[in-house]
Amino acid sequence: MASIKDVAAAAGVSVATVSRVLNDHPSVSAESRTRVMAAVAELGYRPNAVARSLRTDQTRTLGLVISDVLNPYFTELARSVEEEARALGYSVIIGNADERPELQDHHIRTLLDRRIDGLLLSPTDGGTPLMLDAARAGTPMVFVDRWIRGVDVPVVRADGQEAVRELVAHLHRLGHRRLAIIAGPAATTTGSERVAAFRAALAEYGLALPDAYTGQGDFQADSGRRVTEGFLDLPEPPEVIFAADNLMALGALDAIRARGLRVPDDVALAAFDDIPWFVHTDPPITAIAQPTGELGRAAVRALIDRIEGRAPASVTLPARLVVRRSCGEPSLPSPTRRSEP
Repeated sequence: MASIKDVAAAAGVSVATVSRVLNDHPSVSAESRTRVMAAVAELGYRPNAVARSLRTDQTRTLGLVISDVLNPYFTELARSVEEEARALGYSVIIGNADERPELQDHHIRTLLDRRIDGLLLSPTDGGTPLMLDAARAGTPMVFVDRWIRGVDVPVVRADGQEAVRELVAHLHRLGHRRLAIIAGPAATTTGSERVAAFRAALAEYGLALPDAYTGQGDFQADSGRRVTEGFLDLPEPPEVIFAADNLMALGALDAIRARGLRVPDDVALAAFDDIPWFVHTDPPITAIAQPTGELGRAAVRALIDRIEGRAPASVTLPARLVVRRSCGEPSLPSPTRRSEP
């Protein structure tokens, strides 16, 4: 493997000149820069990223701590973050918090020890001391999807309030009146906001959200299964179960089928966070979709702005309702086949 000394010898310049060229220093002449870059290409030289970071105080590396890697929403988010970062010359190290604050802190501590340039974070709770200390110490940081109130960190998120209103209006038009929700953790902003939006939308139609129709989940499938079993055991079960994320919706679907019941004939099902699988279930699930790819890309751009000393504004993008057939929607007619001539 070629060394920086080999490049200097091939280009007929000093090692210091090669270093200045590789770090884009303006003091190098155009002729020397051309010779150095030609030698780099000929020898296949690759600068040592760690050594360069010690000189520039930058590693060109971002950290991303997501709440649950098994959740397809966060998987897609991570992919869009990695793609955008790579396009802008950064690498990404990903940590999975598994909805556990202590594991989230482990990843934050590890990433900071590795001297990342900035951190993208979807908090699992209301904020641990380590996370808050990192933010207050000036670590370049952006919250994505979830955030912590009162912390001066830019937020990139989707606003689902209007989409939830559209969902409730849609369910009301279909004749549903007993609507229940499987909520996410109240300590998370997404958990509390989705319940509040659902309750407010119901109130517009004079519908209440009784305690019996509010089940506490944790954004994971087992909780969706458990809460749904409780709903189905009620003397008057809900007509519709709205799961506040996709994994809880899949757990709810398991519980419904385990009882020998059918969606939507016996109970309707809707979800927040659309995923590709929902179009393949029987019936396809009506869901609220977030612009996940756009969120990931916007979060990376905002974080790089912070790293480079700019003050990016928070970004809020709209979620949208995707109507399918899990709530009693009429089936689309099959295409009419033309008779043979």
